[in-house]
Amino acid sequence: MSKKETYEKRSEEIVNPILDDKGFKLWDVEYVKEGPDYYLRVYIDKEGGITIDDCVEVSRKLSEELDAEDFIEDAYILEVSSPGLGRTLKNNRDFENSIGKMVEVKTYSPVYDNKEFTGVLLSFDKESIGLKKDNDVILNINRNDIAKISLYVEF
Repeated sequence: MSKKETYEKRSEEIVNPILDDKGFKLWDVEYVKEGPDYYLRVYIDKEGGITIDDCVEVSRKLSEELDAEDFIEDAYILEVSSPGLGRTLKNNRDFENSIGKMVEVKTYSPVYDNKEFTGVLLSFDKESIGLKKDNDVILNINRNDIAKISLYVEF
């Protein structure tokens, strides 16, 4: 397991009990380097949406726990936030939380003569997703063909 994966996994283990106590859900944890700085980003969610106060409270508690464990070697910046309206679906947890919701799918190359699709996410497995279009047509799209899948935001 890489350093990045180790940090993300251990951070998830630490933040999950904090979120469970508040009735929040973990959306994602990422440890990334941008320029000279490292960031530990924790994305959280709840029914009705996350507030700034929610993020501040989780950040304070998580920061205390991370300081006590002190397992991240590098200096880093901790960020706790909502994943946003048009959040990208990255892992099975994201897909599970998005069943029944409208998603936007972009593929690397044409699938069904298209590279962009919008529809309701019906199902997923490690190989493909099931997408229901407006006209009740159901498409199965191979996950290896997907460049990006995110929740659909209508403006």
